[in-house]
Amino acid sequence: MAKAAMVQRQVKREKLVAQYAAKRAALKEIINNKDLPVEERFKAGMKLAELPRNSSATRLHNRCQITGRPKAYYRKLKMSRIALRQLASDGQIPGMVKSSW
Repeated sequence: MAKAAMVQRQVKREKLVAQYAAKRAALKEIINNKDLPVEERFKAGMKLAELPRNSSATRLHNRCQITGRPKAYYRKLKMSRIALRQLASDGQIPGMVKSSW
């Protein structure tokens, strides 16, 4: 089980990303528009730099919904391999059985 503080930090980042997503997209569009004057694009870049760092989507990290584990994460299932194996062993995932040979 991951530390509760790490999970809460991730939740906080997710909220910030959602809150600032539109503003970030608008500023990036201004910055990437080559038809605008350089000064205007520079000002947009400065405004983008003033936004909170945790509002950037690249600072998010996928975590298991059950345990909070950051590694060995299956995107399709939104859980780690360990949690998946435990649920399968408990018979909570239909059709999935532990392999043995």
